[in-house]
Amino acid sequence: MSRTALVLVIVGAINWLLVGLFNYDVVAAAFNGTTSMVSRIIYVIIGLAGLYCISLLFGDRRRT
Repeated sequence: MSRTALVLVIVGAINWLLVGLFNYDVVAAAFNGTTSMVSRIIYVIIGLAGLYCISLLFGDRRRT
């Protein structure tokens, strides 16, 4: 689950990079705009992955 969340956060970061540099939103372009239900669901999933990755930042680094 950690790797999946990390991949989603990376995808989100690349999307924001493209928005910042070129004003191009990949998610919106792929799913008919930022207000479509599918786009909003993808934004929520990526946001939840980002929140999950906060636990990776502060989690114990030792493996058992």
